[in-house]
Amino acid sequence: MKKTLILSSSPRRGGNSDTLCNEFLRGAREAGFPAEKIFLGDKAIRYCTGCSVCSLYGKPCPQKDDMSEILDKMLAADVIVMATPVYFYTMSAQMKTLIDRCCGLYTQMQNKEFYFIVTAAEDDQKKMERTIDTFQGFLDCLDGATIKGVVYGLGVWHAGEIKGNPAMQEAYDLGHKVGEA
Repeated sequence: MKKTLILSSSPRRGGNSDTLCNEFLRGAREAGFPAEKIFLGDKAIRYCTGCSVCSLYGKPCPQKDDMSEILDKMLAADVIVMATPVYFYTMSAQMKTLIDRCCGLYTQMQNKEFYFIVTAAEDDQKKMERTIDTFQGFLDCLDGATIKGVVYGLGVWHAGEIKGNPAMQEAYDLGHKVGEA
Protein backbone atom coordinates (compact mmCIF):
# COMPACT_ATOMS: atom_id res chain seq x y z
CA MET A 1 0.00 0.00 0.00
CA LYS A 2 1.19 3.44 -0.85
CA LYS A 3 2.11 5.55 2.14
CA THR A 4 0.75 9.09 1.79
CA LEU A 5 2.02 12.28 3.40
CA ILE A 6 -0.11 15.43 3.22
CA LEU A 7 1.65 18.76 3.78
CA SER A 8 -0.77 21.58 4.59
CA SER A 9 0.84 25.01 4.35
CA SER A 10 -2.22 27.05 5.23
CA PRO A 11 -1.51 29.56 7.98
CA ARG A 12 -5.10 28.94 9.15
CA ARG A 13 -6.04 25.61 10.70
CA GLY A 14 -9.38 24.86 9.09
CA GLY A 15 -8.66 27.28 6.26
CA ASN A 16 -9.80 26.35 2.78
CA SER A 17 -6.69 24.50 1.62
CA ASP A 18 -6.36 22.82 5.03
CA THR A 19 -9.98 21.68 4.79
CA LEU A 20 -9.27 20.12 1.39
CA CYS A 21 -6.29 18.33 2.95
CA ASN A 22 -8.65 16.87 5.53
CA GLU A 23 -10.95 15.63 2.76
CA PHE A 24 -8.04 14.02 0.91
CA LEU A 25 -6.94 12.41 4.19
CA ARG A 26 -10.46 11.17 4.90
CA GLY A 27 -10.74 9.64 1.43
CA ALA A 28 -7.40 7.86 1.75
CA ARG A 29 -8.12 6.50 5.21
CA GLU A 30 -11.64 5.37 4.33
CA ALA A 31 -10.14 3.45 1.41
CA GLY A 32 -7.71 1.80 3.83
CA PHE A 33 -4.56 3.58 2.69
CA PRO A 34 -2.00 4.73 5.28
CA ALA A 35 -1.99 8.52 5.34
CA GLU A 36 -0.72 11.28 7.60
CA LYS A 37 -1.22 15.03 7.49
CA ILE A 38 1.29 17.56 8.76
CA PHE A 39 0.00 21.06 9.42
CA LEU A 40 3.12 23.14 8.78
CA GLY A 41 1.83 25.88 11.07
CA ASP A 42 2.50 23.53 13.98
CA LYS A 43 6.12 23.07 12.95
CA ALA A 44 9.21 25.24 13.30
CA ILE A 45 10.82 25.44 9.87
CA ARG A 46 13.56 28.00 9.46
CA TYR A 47 14.70 29.44 6.17
CA CYS A 48 17.56 27.77 4.32
CA THR A 49 20.73 29.75 5.03
CA GLY A 50 22.65 28.43 2.00
CA CYS A 51 25.46 27.14 4.21
CA SER A 52 25.82 24.02 1.97
CA VAL A 53 26.56 21.70 4.89
CA CYS A 54 23.90 19.32 3.55
CA SER A 55 24.65 19.49 -0.17
CA LEU A 56 28.46 19.76 -0.18
CA TYR A 57 29.33 17.66 2.84
CA GLY A 58 26.35 15.30 3.09
CA LYS A 59 25.84 16.19 6.72
CA PRO A 60 22.52 16.93 8.41
CA CYS A 61 21.36 20.51 8.38
CA PRO A 62 22.85 22.34 11.37
CA GLN A 63 19.54 24.08 12.03
CA LYS A 64 17.70 22.56 14.94
CA ASP A 65 14.07 22.68 13.89
CA ASP A 66 11.33 20.31 12.72
CA MET A 67 12.48 20.02 9.12
CA SER A 68 14.57 16.85 9.58
CA GLU A 69 11.47 15.03 10.89
CA ILE A 70 9.42 16.23 7.92
CA LEU A 71 12.15 15.27 5.45
CA ASP A 72 12.31 11.76 6.92
CA LYS A 73 8.56 11.44 6.38
CA MET A 74 8.81 12.78 2.84
CA LEU A 75 11.52 10.24 2.03
CA ALA A 76 9.44 7.39 3.50
CA ALA A 77 6.26 8.39 1.63
CA ASP A 78 5.25 7.00 -1.74
CA VAL A 79 2.77 9.81 -2.29
CA ILE A 80 3.18 13.45 -1.25
CA VAL A 81 0.29 15.91 -1.25
CA MET A 82 1.35 19.55 -1.16
CA ALA A 83 -1.38 22.07 -0.36
CA THR A 84 -1.22 25.83 -0.37
CA PRO A 85 -3.43 28.86 -0.40
CA VAL A 86 -2.50 31.07 -3.33
CA TYR A 87 -1.13 34.52 -2.49
CA PHE A 88 -0.30 36.88 -5.35
CA TYR A 89 -0.59 33.97 -7.78
CA THR A 90 1.94 31.69 -6.13
CA MET A 91 2.35 29.36 -3.17
CA SER A 92 2.48 30.45 0.44
CA ALA A 93 5.78 31.35 2.10
CA GLN A 94 5.35 28.35 4.39
CA MET A 95 5.35 25.93 1.44
CA LYS A 96 8.22 27.66 -0.34
CA THR A 97 10.31 27.56 2.86
CA LEU A 98 9.66 23.81 3.16
CA ILE A 99 10.67 23.23 -0.47
CA ASP A 100 13.86 25.27 -0.06
CA ARG A 101 14.82 23.17 2.96
CA CYS A 102 14.62 19.97 0.86
CA CYS A 103 17.94 20.94 -0.70
CA GLY A 104 20.13 18.42 1.12
CA LEU A 105 18.02 15.34 0.46
CA TYR A 106 16.12 16.12 -2.73
CA THR A 107 18.27 13.66 -4.72
CA GLN A 108 16.90 10.89 -2.49
CA MET A 109 13.26 11.80 -3.24
CA GLN A 110 12.93 9.43 -6.16
CA ASN A 111 9.87 8.00 -7.89
CA LYS A 112 7.35 9.86 -5.75
CA GLU A 113 3.78 10.56 -6.79
CA PHE A 114 2.55 14.09 -6.11
CA TYR A 115 -0.85 15.69 -5.73
CA PHE A 116 -1.32 19.43 -5.40
CA ILE A 117 -4.12 21.31 -3.70
CA VAL A 118 -4.46 25.05 -4.30
CA THR A 119 -7.12 27.44 -3.08
CA ALA A 120 -7.65 31.05 -4.05
CA ALA A 121 -10.15 33.88 -3.97
CA GLU A 122 -9.58 34.14 -7.73
CA ASP A 123 -11.83 31.90 -9.78
CA ASP A 124 -9.68 31.74 -12.93
CA GLN A 125 -7.96 28.34 -13.07
CA LYS A 126 -5.60 29.51 -15.80
CA LYS A 127 -4.09 32.05 -13.39
CA MET A 128 -3.60 29.30 -10.80
CA GLU A 129 -1.34 27.42 -13.22
CA ARG A 130 1.47 29.75 -12.09
CA THR A 131 1.34 28.07 -8.71
CA ILE A 132 1.38 24.61 -10.27
CA ASP A 133 4.35 25.72 -12.41
CA THR A 134 6.18 26.66 -9.22
CA PHE A 135 5.50 23.20 -7.78
CA GLN A 136 6.68 21.74 -11.09
CA GLY A 137 10.00 23.56 -10.63
CA PHE A 138 10.51 21.52 -7.45
CA LEU A 139 9.50 18.29 -9.16
CA ASP A 140 11.86 18.99 -12.08
CA CYS A 141 14.70 18.47 -9.59
CA LEU A 142 13.42 15.07 -8.44
CA ASP A 143 14.07 11.82 -10.32
CA GLY A 144 10.90 10.02 -11.35
CA ALA A 145 8.44 12.48 -9.79
CA THR A 146 4.97 12.44 -11.33
CA ILE A 147 1.93 14.64 -10.82
CA LYS A 148 -1.08 12.40 -10.26
CA GLY A 149 -3.69 15.07 -9.64
CA VAL A 150 -4.49 18.68 -8.84
CA VAL A 151 -7.41 20.05 -6.86
CA TYR A 152 -8.36 23.66 -7.51
CA GLY A 153 -10.48 25.24 -4.79
CA LEU A 154 -11.31 28.50 -6.53
CA GLY A 155 -13.50 31.44 -5.64
CA VAL A 156 -12.88 30.97 -1.90
CA TRP A 157 -11.26 33.48 0.40
CA HIS A 158 -12.60 33.39 3.95
CA ALA A 159 -12.17 30.22 6.01
CA GLY A 160 -15.04 27.83 5.43
CA GLU A 161 -16.03 29.10 2.01
CA ILE A 162 -14.70 25.86 0.50
CA LYS A 163 -17.61 23.91 2.01
CA GLY A 164 -20.03 23.00 -0.76
CA ASN A 165 -17.40 23.69 -3.43
CA PRO A 166 -16.88 20.81 -5.92
CA ALA A 167 -13.22 20.74 -4.84
CA MET A 168 -14.32 19.05 -1.59
CA GLN A 169 -15.53 15.98 -3.48
CA GLU A 170 -12.51 16.07 -5.81
CA ALA A 171 -10.10 16.04 -2.84
CA TYR A 172 -11.98 13.17 -1.21
CA ASP A 173 -12.08 11.18 -4.47
CA LEU A 174 -8.36 11.62 -5.13
CA GLY A 175 -7.59 10.55 -1.58
CA HIS A 176 -9.85 7.55 -1.97
CA LYS A 177 -7.99 6.50 -5.15
CA VAL A 178 -4.47 7.39 -4.02
CA GLY A 179 -3.31 3.80 -3.57
CA GLU A 180 -4.72 2.51 -6.82
CA ALA A 181 -2.52 1.76 -9.81
